[in-house]
Amino acid sequence: MNRILSAIRKGLRTRRHWAMLTVWVVTLFYLLFQGGKLSSMLFGMSSLLMIYLLFGGYSGVSRATVSRRLSFNDEPFTLLHAGDQMQVKLDLNIPGFLPFPYIIVREVLQRHDGQSWSFEESVIPSFRGTAQLMFQTPSLERGRYHFTDTVCMSEDIFGIMEHKGVVHAPGQFRVMPRSVFIPYWNLFDRNSRMAGPQTALSTSRRETTQINGVRDYVYGDRLTRIHWNATARTGTWKSKEFEHESVPKTMLILDATAAHYATNEQFELAVSTVTSLLEYGNRERIGMGLCTLGKQLNVFVPAGTILERQKMLHHLVDIQADGIGKLFPKLESAARLFPQGSYFVLISPMKGQPVMELIRWATSHGMNPSHLYVQSLNRKDLTNDWISILRTRGILGSSFSTLQELPSAIGGNSYDKA
Repeated sequence: MNRILSAIRKGLRTRRHWAMLTVWVVTLFYLLFQGGKLSSMLFGMSSLLMIYLLFGGYSGVSRATVSRRLSFNDEPFTLLHAGDQMQVKLDLNIPGFLPFPYIIVREVLQRHDGQSWSFEESVIPSFRGTAQLMFQTPSLERGRYHFTDTVCMSEDIFGIMEHKGVVHAPGQFRVMPRSVFIPYWNLFDRNSRMAGPQTALSTSRRETTQINGVRDYVYGDRLTRIHWNATARTGTWKSKEFEHESVPKTMLILDATAAHYATNEQFELAVSTVTSLLEYGNRERIGMGLCTLGKQLNVFVPAGTILERQKMLHHLVDIQADGIGKLFPKLESAARLFPQGSYFVLISPMKGQPVMELIRWATSHGMNPSHLYVQSLNRKDLTNDWISILRTRGILGSSFSTLQELPSAIGGNSYDKA
């Protein structure tokens, strides 16, 4: 009874609903004071219509259930990268036995920074009250996303009353930053004339004679590399995997100061650069750490485990260019977390005296500094004077304005490529 009274109270919120109640009251008084077949017929019709509208509001769209399925390229997704599109499938179930001509479904997708996208589609439910709706999101940038409450709306077959239901169907996912494949990074070339005094240690990635495991055969492997026992056991060609010589650890320093970036695209380029370098380090088994200089200082010490790398990537999903002030005091406060003898790689659109101050600080703490200069595509430098200054001082530097330029900028024979 309470549900029925609640449904009546909810149904009397619009003028249309009050008009229907007024018609029913008028026909009731007409029957009481006038009598006759006509008044009885009118009162009976209005009563049946009121009962239909009442049951439609109680057992229809307001109690709808929705289940959500997210996919990418028609397959359950594991990881999305910036630029990908998410496919969303909604399964609706409308309880009750009263038919509805259509259902309007409204969805809102929100990003962690407050941006939102609205989707509105209509679907015709079956006689059993079930329906399925599919739609695709636009190309998504990096970030955390979630769907808010799903709103289902419909009208009765007479178009008199509008029924509305709000359903929560969980749907959260992350979109990783863009990345590019880096085949080679000249930072780890021990023959580099820009390597600096800290690379007296052998930083070559040559293989040792210590077997580390078994991998799939790659065309060109010598016969001496083939692991015959594993090949016979699996039925496919297998090769021996040897351990590599160790290299110094690497710290990636991401400048997340708002005033240093001309556009948001320039900051996204810097984040994508760090992501690409982390993937390179994971592939080449190089211990890499991360330091982000934003509103808060975050430091991840170099580690070779997958778990630590995932923490860094998830941090890059949420990071924003919200830092203020100078970088030097922030680095000085975290000096104990930087391993001595490691590579110090600054990813920043800054140049000039502030960068030289950071480079001197890194050198004084026994690190080997280098600078990846992130240029703005709209304000691209006409010359590479800054990279030339770094080169004359024996410091490795590269400049680039798009993510596609990154592999050639840091992997070519020239250290001032852009």
